[in-house]
Amino acid sequence: MSAYTVDVQIEMPGGAVQRVQKFSPVNSLRGAEEYERQIRGSIVKGSYGKTEARVPTFDEFSSRFLDWSETHNKPSTVYAKRWVVRLHLSPFFGSMALDAIRPLNVEEYKAQKLREEQNPKSVNNQLTVLRKLLNLAVEWEIIPHAPRLKPLKVAPSPFDFATFEELPRLLSAVAKEWATMATVASLTGLRHGELLGLKWEDVDLSAGRVVVRRTVWQKLEVLPKGGRTREVPLSDGCIAALKGHRALTQLKSAYVFCHPDGARLSHSEGKDVIPMACRKAGLAKRLTWHDLRHTFASHLVMRGASMKAVQELLGHATLEMTMRYAHLSPNVRRDTVRLLDGTYTAHEGPEKQKAPGFPGA
Repeated sequence: MSAYTVDVQIEMPGGAVQRVQKFSPVNSLRGAEEYERQIRGSIVKGSYGKTEARVPTFDEFSSRFLDWSETHNKPSTVYAKRWVVRLHLSPFFGSMALDAIRPLNVEEYKAQKLREEQNPKSVNNQLTVLRKLLNLAVEWEIIPHAPRLKPLKVAPSPFDFATFEELPRLLSAVAKEWATMATVASLTGLRHGELLGLKWEDVDLSAGRVVVRRTVWQKLEVLPKGGRTREVPLSDGCIAALKGHRALTQLKSAYVFCHPDGARLSHSEGKDVIPMACRKAGLAKRLTWHDLRHTFASHLVMRGASMKAVQELLGHATLEMTMRYAHLSPNVRRDTVRLLDGTYTAHEGPEKQKAPGFPGA
């Protein structure tokens, strides 16, 4: 493979021409162009050829990266990054200088993690943290560029949900103190932490809506996933359930779902509620709170709701995340093709038909 060569010529004050010819340390067009810009800049500043600061190792820079994350990310994200850096990235890349991390090293890392039988999705999450760290080093001009990190191919994650027939059985089997929360979960798609953090000030039963402003994570109240609030309309059944619940709890607590003394509920207290209800209802499935969110989305799609509408209700950052439910709507593609019915007949062919809405076209 031929190497990229950088040839820089700059006329200096006084008319002298300084020329530098060097092989690019990164054997790609993009890398060579960036290297050329660095050389030109250092010549103009008068620093070319002088001793430059040593590039930090991964371990040395990771502490600065995590400090930056403390300021710019929510606590759950910072926690996840610290976990990934300490248990996965640091043992492999720790002693390497940041500018020495090449695509080959990343491929070796991916291969090692797969040999350890780690889930490809987990490996991709680790690569995301590595990418953010290296991109921050580029932004701070510590390294000229970051290597391209190619994620592993990942099959869509399987999920389970209660069918139309199973859901009433499941909800009727939920322990009394959790029944309204389970009903709201299945009729709004709110995440478990969002339900725990929901306050009466977020609920407008007259307008039939809730505004998701916070979620609970390890006893902390933080912004919902994605860092933004969202509005979710309420069905008549959900409004009725909340009205009955409000009469019992609103005077005791600011929280919609709480203990008898008004204290907020926690993740651990409700962990087994839905699986136990499944057993009591005689369901073979062992669903969770998050599966009630899947149930909400699945039922909407099976009833013909658009993917865009479901995306907005769930608070997904991208439509791609919502498309995992697309297979549950078998009639969507068929109905879409049927939009062409009547456009032309077989014996005439499409070329003989006039464009609809344009007489004389």
